[in-house]
Amino acid sequence: MRILEAEFAARLASGAATTCLCWRLERADGFGLAVTEHDRALVVYQPGEALVAGAFTSSAGLKPGQAAAGGALSHEAITEADLAAGLWDGAAVSVLRVDWERPEFFVCVWSGRLSEVTRGETAFQAELVSVKADLERPVGRVYARRCDAALGDARCGVDTGAFPGVACDQ
Repeated sequence: MRILEAEFAARLASGAATTCLCWRLERADGFGLAVTEHDRALVVYQPGEALVAGAFTSSAGLKPGQAAAGGALSHEAITEADLAAGLWDGAAVSVLRVDWERPEFFVCVWSGRLSEVTRGETAFQAELVSVKADLERPVGRVYARRCDAALGDARCGVDTGAFPGVACDQ
């Protein structure tokens, strides 16, 4: 559930709110980009057609939400060379719905990271995955009754050259 400031909620309910999306992207190397789909700057968000929103999905449980976005390579910060080099892969993404007449009123509608970025001649498409997707990724090793390492590999730790004829009973 998103918590809205009472005045913002009232503006939305009355139809008086004039909203737009603002995107904040931050690459792993620390480079950040803040753009809005609006035609003028809003606080730190600069006008730019870097991304166009698709549909945002989220769930109340632990199932990760997804989103899709696309864009023309019109923003000078998102270059074909950077996309090809994978600099934008895994970039953190926050999407805000902002009242452009009263930018102090906003709500975060989605956050996650860029996952799959594909390029075309004049545009790119990006799949976005929510931060909940990290909960599905295995971290560390699984310990079980039987060893899951291969004899002699780095996880096994046994130097098979030092023990001729060594065998593993697992």
